Amino acid sequence: MQNMAGSVFLADCPTRLAVEILADKWAALVLFALSQEPRRHGELIDLIGGISRKVLTQTLRRLQEYGLVERCAEAPRRVEYSLTDLGRTLVEPIEVLTDWARTHGGAIADFQEAAQTATSAQARVDAGDAAS
Repeated sequence: MQNMAGSVFLADCPTRLAVEILADKWAALVLFALSQEPRRHGELIDLIGGISRKVLTQTLRRLQEYGLVERCAEAPRRVEYSLTDLGRTLVEPIEVLTDWARTHGGAIADFQEAAQTATSAQARVDAGDAAS
């Protein structure tokens, strides 16, 4: 595979950096949550189910380091986070990924369930063989 910057398999390829950013469990969700409007930390906690305050803070800091999110302190106790211009360039790819997940998420769940069932059945067979 070649792209304008060279092979996507090279260690310093920009594609790897993009995948690294989006492979983080929470990054895409945080970016998507900020795509509509700036939000406060507590609003993001309420919006993104299952994320802890600590992990959200770490994710926001990492996204700031990448230049995708900016932190704006309007007053000592009023801090908002928003997407930078660079961060906004990821909204469309995240929307495409979200649409793909909505369309194919059920099939993936079905395959996972089938694989788990097969693994459980194989474990029972193996246990029966060991008992013999």
